[in-house]
Amino acid sequence: MVDKLLNFDNTYLSLPQMFYSMVQPSVVPKPEIVIFNEELGQNLFEGSTNPQEWGELLSGNRVPEKTAPFAQAYAGHQFGHFTMLGDGRAIVIGEHINPFGERYDIQLKGCGRTPYSRRGDGKATLGAMLREYLMSESMFYLRIPTSRSLAVTKTGEKVYRDKAFDGAVFTRLMSSHIRVGTFEYARYYGSPNDLESLLDYTIKRHFPSLLQSKNPAAGLLEYVMNRQIELIINWMRVGFIHGVMNTDNTSISGETFDYGPCSFMNAFDLNTVFSSIDTGGRYAFGNQPAIIKWNIAKLAEALLPLLHPQQDRAIEIANEIIDKFDNQFTDKWYAMMFSKIGLVNPATEDRALVDELLTTMKSSGLDYTNTFSALKKSIPTKESQSKQSSQSHQSHQLDPLNSWITNWTRRLEESERGLLAAVGLMEKTNPLFIPRNYFVEKALAGADENDYTLFNQLLSLVKQPYSLVDDIEKYSSVPNNYDKNYKTYCGT
Repeated sequence: MVDKLLNFDNTYLSLPQMFYSMVQPSVVPKPEIVIFNEELGQNLFEGSTNPQEWGELLSGNRVPEKTAPFAQAYAGHQFGHFTMLGDGRAIVIGEHINPFGERYDIQLKGCGRTPYSRRGDGKATLGAMLREYLMSESMFYLRIPTSRSLAVTKTGEKVYRDKAFDGAVFTRLMSSHIRVGTFEYARYYGSPNDLESLLDYTIKRHFPSLLQSKNPAAGLLEYVMNRQIELIINWMRVGFIHGVMNTDNTSISGETFDYGPCSFMNAFDLNTVFSSIDTGGRYAFGNQPAIIKWNIAKLAEALLPLLHPQQDRAIEIANEIIDKFDNQFTDKWYAMMFSKIGLVNPATEDRALVDELLTTMKSSGLDYTNTFSALKKSIPTKESQSKQSSQSHQSHQLDPLNSWITNWTRRLEESERGLLAAVGLMEKTNPLFIPRNYFVEKALAGADENDYTLFNQLLSLVKQPYSLVDDIEKYSSVPNNYDKNYKTYCGT
């Protein structure tokens, strides 16, 4: 019985009741697990993780013993506008502690209406849930903090959007679902005691080193800012565009989650945006640093009463922390870019080399992922020279960068560590594979027809994004102009 594998300890319910509503998942007619993450299951549970045993539980049809499902309340700034929100189609069935003592929320997404559903049906489509599964697992194997995907379960019912789709429930794991929007909700809808309770709980769960801090709220603000800086740097390292960076989708833990309209960039352009609802480009690829700074400022506003009893001093403390953002981000951005071009011992003046590269990539429409892969292969080591005949296509791709490559190669040769060290650094930093929009959509279209061949192929590739594996090249480019009309959707 799978219940014996679950080790629940629902500490979130110790918070004031304003933070959640007790709710049962909807019963569905015919649950069928279509994908189950057995590797993750083995890390979570002691004993068998036979997918067929999980259908009733992960569809929401059966609630495990010794737990109490709940939906979380929160608010948030959506495209800059503040509103009351909450889990409209997601229910946490419990906090599971794995054999290593690690705590994870187990959340069912698409399992029915909650008190926060507003006009939504609380349901999810199979395609949207498969997309989140694929994207979040891709981020995990790209070594980027993220929620995890345990399963996608078909429900046997139809869900209506622009047309009828197969319904599904997605099982998401996360170290917690506390967001910037949770603190905004506490500040503007709760009492000072509610806000303080949330702060205390969050510190105990995520940042226990702050328990002895003289100013825990300031410590939390700085921790979250630093984690989000690292997260966005990693997003931009691989060309990831979240697409809906509202404050309710900004986690306190520093994990990527809520993958609705996300995408990966093909041709490099800071203005790249695919989300159908982001008509003004607020959450475009190059705007992500400014948006996360804005979101952190909203967290600071929510924390003001706890930063200092005098508002003027509280604002000063918040500003002292947030004023560090720009320099920290810029330093980490260039450090990341230096790694992408293999500079083992970079100097400040090398920033101009990075800037010139990106300017040329933009003007020439070069593919973000493929360019760095080709640059690595162009480094004149013995290994690369032995493979020269297979690199003609990549070399041709780099023609717009010929002048830049001359200066870059000279700079690499000046390094005490040598060219092999540069190659090693680039191999660790630059993925060879990303789930490109064109192939993701083809895979989801196949799944709608009950053909998971391409989806499973992509899922296999996302698990080894830094390795040159069979078939990787045929997924490394998309039809010309495909991105011009491509849009992503939230699926609600």
